[in-house]
Amino acid sequence: MDLDKYKVEAKKLFSEHQKTIAKLKKVKPKNLDDQFHDLHDEVFEKINCLDCANCCKTTSPIFYEADIDRVSKSLKMKTGIFIMTYLHKDEDNDYILNSSPCPFLGFNNECMVYDSRPRACREYPHTNRKRMHQILNLTLKNTQVCPAVHEIVQGLSTKK
Repeated sequence: MDLDKYKVEAKKLFSEHQKTIAKLKKVKPKNLDDQFHDLHDEVFEKINCLDCANCCKTTSPIFYEADIDRVSKSLKMKTGIFIMTYLHKDEDNDYILNSSPCPFLGFNNECMVYDSRPRACREYPHTNRKRMHQILNLTLKNTQVCPAVHEIVQGLSTKK
């Protein structure tokens, strides 16, 4: 995957994606979910996250208490030490990573804490969830991070 080429394309099409998201806000929630889910499955037959890992390279998930407990336990660290080593609170008072790329992103884009990764990582890019209408603004933002989301929104922009 050529991430530089993707970033240029995503930036070029951002205003088109904004228009698509605005139109999608008018679609019935159930129909919207079905459209996203169909394209999600289609796109992920072609895209392998391990070829990209741009989300792990550029963004931080929110770490909830259960995530912190699970990841710190898997690393055999006390929760407080884990927080001091890897996390800080953002402007919304949520715990996020201190740095990018993710310190748990390993060789070949594999996650070193995959089995205990945060919920946000498990659910990313959120295009196969229910109630997509609730996260359309996040989906727009994710077109700039995730080639799969970019492809899904592109697919939705061509549907009538």
